[in-house]
Amino acid sequence: MGPYIATLAYFAISVVIILIGLFIFENMTRKYKDMEEVKNGNQSVALSIVGKIIGICIILAFAIYNSDIIYETIIWGVVGVVLQMIAYWLFDLFTRNFSVEEQLLKNNIAVGIMSMGVSIGLAFVIGASIT
Repeated sequence: MGPYIATLAYFAISVVIILIGLFIFENMTRKYKDMEEVKNGNQSVALSIVGKIIGICIILAFAIYNSDIIYETIIWGVVGVVLQMIAYWLFDLFTRNFSVEEQLLKNNIAVGIMSMGVSIGLAFVIGASIT
């Protein structure tokens, strides 16, 4: 019965961390609300959000693989969300020719794909560093 309970616990923890991460990311964007844009069909914002969700899940997967205790997964999950936020901030900072947030608001699919790629790519780096 232990593995079943552990699976449910890891699932619940992961869902909570993802929701907290999305809430934080929602509040990081100043020019629009993520879910309103998705509701209105903004595909670039949706791609960016999907990248963040997948990125957090990748980090959580590495944390689960490499943690013996559930609370270690929680700690690494929180660290992963913080590092994903830093990555998004750096991505916006280093694109000096345009504002990522403004381009996502304008439904620039190319910027949405880049944002998704940054989130997923760095999630693998963050996840690998957990090992």
